[in-house]
Amino acid sequence: MFKAFFPDRYIVSSYKIDYEGLFEKGYRGLIFDIDNTLVPHGFPADDRSIRLMKRLKDIGYQVLFLSNNKEGRVKMFNDAVDCMYIYKAGKPSRKGFGEAMDKMGCTRENTILIGDQLFTDVWGAKRSGIMSILVAPIDKKEEFQIVLKRIAERIILRAYRNYCKKEGKVFLEDGE
Repeated sequence: MFKAFFPDRYIVSSYKIDYEGLFEKGYRGLIFDIDNTLVPHGFPADDRSIRLMKRLKDIGYQVLFLSNNKEGRVKMFNDAVDCMYIYKAGKPSRKGFGEAMDKMGCTRENTILIGDQLFTDVWGAKRSGIMSILVAPIDKKEEFQIVLKRIAERIILRAYRNYCKKEGKVFLEDGE
């Protein structure tokens, strides 16, 4: 029942993903959520996120931020890292994910979504046929509507933990 919301992988942080290893496996496009995936909600790009985006571009990735936020928020973050972006994306709608892949020149088979929410990021990626990596939220302080979603997410993550145990998979990876 909950499998539509299960990520392909659950890693403790966006900063702990083995991006080089994924590139070797043929992945070329990375779609990122911003808030609580790369920085706390509403924060500008910090040194760590700037270094990560430079590293990803140096590896050879196409990087795009897919956000449900308004352009001002997304642009503020992007000004420091200079990647592609789509604002007011309507996640989990497939439309934004398709547009993201088109902009990056990538396909379902070589694109990965990295985000912190099951109902927008992971479900949108699953609906679009692309790999999803769920990361733990950076900051516990969130908007009220997200706090409510987190309650439902805990139920699904419990089911995902049981699924991983049954299948002999790692539930939450430390990364690299």
